[in-house]
Amino acid sequence: MNLLGVSVRILPRDIRDYTHAPVFRLFAAALRSRGVSDPINVADFEKLARERMEPSAYDYYAGGANDERTVADNLRAFGRWVIRPRMLAGVREVDTRAMLLGLPLALPVALAPTAFNRLGHPDGEVAAARAAGAAGTLMCCSTIASSSLEEIAAAATGPLWFQLYVYRDREVTRDLVRRAEAAGYRALVLTVDTPRLGRRERDVRNRFALPSNVSIRNLERYGTPDALRWAGSSSFTEYVHNLLDDSLTWESVGWLRSLTSLPILIKGVLTAEDAELCVQHGSSGIVVSNHGGRQLDGAIATMDALPEVVRQVDKRVPVLLDGGVRRGSDVFKALAVGASAVLIGRAYLWGLSDGEAGVRKVLEIFRTELELAMALAGCASIDTITRSHVAMKARDSE
Repeated sequence: MNLLGVSVRILPRDIRDYTHAPVFRLFAAALRSRGVSDPINVADFEKLARERMEPSAYDYYAGGANDERTVADNLRAFGRWVIRPRMLAGVREVDTRAMLLGLPLALPVALAPTAFNRLGHPDGEVAAARAAGAAGTLMCCSTIASSSLEEIAAAATGPLWFQLYVYRDREVTRDLVRRAEAAGYRALVLTVDTPRLGRRERDVRNRFALPSNVSIRNLERYGTPDALRWAGSSSFTEYVHNLLDDSLTWESVGWLRSLTSLPILIKGVLTAEDAELCVQHGSSGIVVSNHGGRQLDGAIATMDALPEVVRQVDKRVPVLLDGGVRRGSDVFKALAVGASAVLIGRAYLWGLSDGEAGVRKVLEIFRTELELAMALAGCASIDTITRSHVAMKARDSE
């Protein structure tokens, strides 16, 4: 066998005979050192989360649809862009503050709507909301959260948005909107890319089901808690198919608009054609998203889709991006192409394995990395980042 690059032959003796040998102790120490005790970037936090979480819960967060090509391409897409730094710009201090739909943010990095945060930590969405507020940014809370929207609002110290699915029972949707308004949420984010749930093969193999202490808290008043965990005999795909309205059209945006005066952003847009329809139907903003690669495998990466959406919208409404954001330099690139802000999903979920402190550290890492990218590119503030600061990477010669 090969241990740390050294070929070692194990003789046919009881393994206990080797446990006190110096080479065995060295090997055991090396294995322990592979863990990440003091993460310094998002990738480190993912390793930490993988060590701490139940394997099926980790797979639920990390996995995507089918072969997970779009999950991987969301990450690769940022590598297809390069930064064009400007020299001697006199950048002594860097200001990462941004405005988004009238909300002042300390940095243009917000928490994306992600389901079942209590799979990662007992405090779940409450810890994430506190961390976002401490970092001076906002959290977009999922309808399919493991804490209720009221619980999250009571704990939050910063602004909140509420992500909304439209249910077959429209009264449920109406009541969710009323509850979000009453709790002080500042905008609604309508997810439009889930008429059916993508086939997430990790979950199929794991026969993923929620543990007994996790449920869809926002929906408990509309049904029994046990029903909201879905039965072990049915898949999450079947459950969502029975719950969500798969007949939505662009006219449905107008129906939602009639229920509230809150701004409505549309999440799940990847084309110029749909971006134009968003504007025509009164959207207050657009989130360029492919659901983190969890819906249509083979869909365009979000960073590849961003330029055409930005061109079509032409600053009529803010454009946000999620999917594959792991570094402050990724944030810089998205802003340079025309995004007003980015949303991070998996990145903060990995931090959540260390509770509120972990999410805070993830956001601090993004702020520090973004500051450094801005300083080295010659940008003193967010509004000085322009399209001229990035370019598509030249294809490597074959």
